[in-house]
Amino acid sequence: MPRITPLPSDDVTPDVQTAFDAHVTDYPGSRITNMKATLGRSLLSFQIYMQWYPLYEEVKKTLGDRLAYLFAHTISEGSNCPLCTTFFRRIIIDNGERPEDLHLSNHEQAVINFGSAIAQHKGEVPDELYEPIAERYTDQQIVVLVAFAGQMIATNVFNNVLDVTIDDYLYPYLPLTQQHQP
Repeated sequence: MPRITPLPSDDVTPDVQTAFDAHVTDYPGSRITNMKATLGRSLLSFQIYMQWYPLYEEVKKTLGDRLAYLFAHTISEGSNCPLCTTFFRRIIIDNGERPEDLHLSNHEQAVINFGSAIAQHKGEVPDELYEPIAERYTDQQIVVLVAFAGQMIATNVFNNVLDVTIDDYLYPYLPLTQQHQP
């Protein structure tokens, strides 16, 4: 049960509704999820957290679509965030892969290890995990990757602290050991 319930549609202020509408318009395919409706209780918080989207677009420019969502998934998994991990499991599965059986190149594995270490070790990344990233990416690209990891972890923390309920549309993507019924 969530610690703070998502903002009911009857309680959405005009300013928040405008922000919700703009978000859905700016990012086709997005929706106002339980997390976003919870963030809607503070317009500024919603606006700040939605900056995840343009940062993710920059990550995709650097890593490509597949590695970007795998990077986000590994950060969410490393942060033990069921909601975000399931969100990215959906993307992996919808792209024809099984999260439990990914086939990764050495470079992709290095990026995954880097993201996982950031999440699991609160940013304490050993040189042997950082060096392959530094060899391949520019300083600007690394800043984007680390900033995104921080934003992803912030999203994970928000969902974990408030125990935000996993949205119904994500239930089919939960690991079999964690299936819920709507």
